[in-house]
Amino acid sequence: MKTLTAVLLGAGSRGRYIYGPYAEKFPNELKIIAVAEPDDERRNRFAEIHQIKPKFVYDTWEKAFEQGRMADVMIICTLDRMHYMPAMKAMELGYHVMLEKPMSPSMEECIQLEQASLRYKRLLAVTHVLRYSPFWSGIKKCMEDGELGTVGTIQLTENVGYRHMTHSYVRGNWRNAEETSPMILAKSCHDLDIISWLMNQPCTSVSSYGSLLHFKAEHAPEGSADRCIDGCAVEKNCAFSALKMYMQPPHHPWARYMTNDLSQEGILKALKEGPFGRCVYRCNNNVVDHQVVNMLFANGANASFIMSGLTQSGARRVQIMGTHGEIIGDMDKGAFTLYRYASGEQLEIRCNVEGDGHGGGDERMVSAFLRDVCQFDRNPSHGLTSATASLQSHLMAFAAEHSRLHEGLAVNLSDMQENEAMPV
Repeated sequence: MKTLTAVLLGAGSRGRYIYGPYAEKFPNELKIIAVAEPDDERRNRFAEIHQIKPKFVYDTWEKAFEQGRMADVMIICTLDRMHYMPAMKAMELGYHVMLEKPMSPSMEECIQLEQASLRYKRLLAVTHVLRYSPFWSGIKKCMEDGELGTVGTIQLTENVGYRHMTHSYVRGNWRNAEETSPMILAKSCHDLDIISWLMNQPCTSVSSYGSLLHFKAEHAPEGSADRCIDGCAVEKNCAFSALKMYMQPPHHPWARYMTNDLSQEGILKALKEGPFGRCVYRCNNNVVDHQVVNMLFANGANASFIMSGLTQSGARRVQIMGTHGEIIGDMDKGAFTLYRYASGEQLEIRCNVEGDGHGGGDERMVSAFLRDVCQFDRNPSHGLTSATASLQSHLMAFAAEHSRLHEGLAVNLSDMQENEAMPV
């Protein structure tokens, strides 16, 4: 396989910690030759690591298009509402694109992106990374081998974890649906995609309930302050204290997403001046902290999804009920149990979850994308997580959010696509 060149838009979390390291680890597969990133320190550090020439280092994504096409692929890691335009421009110029999920907070834009990938004959891979993990691919293989017979119900729970919830969806970039996208898209389109992929049926109807239950002003305890370091009287006993969250040496698992300066002084400065030091009850957040979604599929099967940010762990747990067998699994443990009704057997299947994030799926996803790009001219496959494959789960998410905002109203997906005023 030849070495592919890439332009990276966004050197934040995913760009810095997934795609950049992949290029470092496998330089014979991927070389990042240009980067666009508004944060000066992140941009310059990324350019230094990857030895990117100054003329290919940009402070806005728009500037990365001024010289025309300069690489084989473009990796787009901008914020949700900055996905559509660069992805469309990239495909028009002839790039194959890896696009962070969700494709867009707009249903119309998601549909247009999928159509553009077909029109321009470009690979548009959406980063539904869970499909590539050994845990979920192992479950999928069992189902394809007929172990469960006909699936009647899938029940999937996403425990977001209170740390991830408060960092990303209360204090952080994805706290406000109008600025980025609703929680069901920003966080849980992964899960709706997994349900869609496993069920392998068209989804016909969706209903949903959810709300912002806890992280709002009326629940601020007496004596709390606007910021955790502003003399808050309850900080030491608060589960959501920013000091507890971000002062975790030596690795600083959360602070590294907040500031480039991981010294104690640097972290305290960020807590004093930036959004991550705010009291969780005094942020301009409006995305839900819990939600349930019910789905009906064309063959009569159904699925239930639960998302909660009010949990200790960040594990996903699944139960799949079929006519011949059942699967119960815990992604955090990297294992699932297959129950065979006819023989009474219980088979525990353990999956390799070592390596990168998402149960080992990130590295496998990038590898598959690069392989598909190399083979595209002679075998134009659009890949496991193409825009076409991903579109149904996005439509399910739009339907779920519309339903949630309308007291659980059941939304027919066919009707939704015909009614442009319906999506949020």
